[in-house]
Amino acid sequence: MYGFEGKVALVTGAGGENGIGRGIATRLALEGADVVVNDLTINPYDDRPGTWGGVTQVVEEIKALGRKSTAITADVSNAAQVQAMVDQVIAEFGHIDILVNNAGSRPGGDRKLVVDVLEEDFDLVIRVNLKGTFLVSQAVARHMIKRGGGGKIINMSSRAGKTGTAMYAAYCASKFGVIGFTQSLALELAQHNIMVNAICPGLVDTERVDYIAAATAPEGQSAIEYRADMVRDRAATVPLGRLAVAADIAKTAAFLASSESDYLTGQSINVAGGYEMH
Repeated sequence: MYGFEGKVALVTGAGGENGIGRGIATRLALEGADVVVNDLTINPYDDRPGTWGGVTQVVEEIKALGRKSTAITADVSNAAQVQAMVDQVIAEFGHIDILVNNAGSRPGGDRKLVVDVLEEDFDLVIRVNLKGTFLVSQAVARHMIKRGGGGKIINMSSRAGKTGTAMYAAYCASKFGVIGFTQSLALELAQHNIMVNAICPGLVDTERVDYIAAATAPEGQSAIEYRADMVRDRAATVPLGRLAVAADIAKTAAFLASSESDYLTGQSINVAGGYEMH
């Protein structure tokens, strides 16, 4: 156990039932942290069948673990909404010790050849994935510096932030950007004892895979069929023989949030089962 008692974490993009954000939020709570969860809406996947309750359900799960929690809806690409979110966390919980920038744009029109990607689809990916990471990091870092005592910032990049992939140009650009941003911010905040690192997952079996499949399925094949093929084919290329699940990423996030990683900063850590090794 890492012993996060007395720590307050903010996790963005935590509304998915099978998502990385939920996995990280509940793991940090299990380790003793009080956790504020954010997403663009209460349930960002309300178009899916089922009774999943989004961030409000994640809050209940965290409270069931004996920790304090609340949900805040905000657009991480909107500076005013980001500042209001951070102000609310500080007002209700007193401080922020751990930030996990996990919010990401939904796969869709950006998953095309560059010659076919619309400007607005490219802009959306950069605005949410990269600008959103900047805005939330900036607001929280200002608080951490003013408060003193250090802190941990964890950014969600991707193996696609290290190796380009056809039809993923906007996504790759945003995630390459997150790695560069992480390194620069780590250098700036080191003097304040604030460590900044990034996690680079491979394909993780979450709701997002449904949308990737819907956007990239070849003509004549259903998204459901293509998803199954994509998961099977990708798993076959992973040395450890399976796709990641949210808990795999949450384990690394918990380590990076803990004092065990106090001499790590500016790193971009692959959590990809050996699929990506640089």
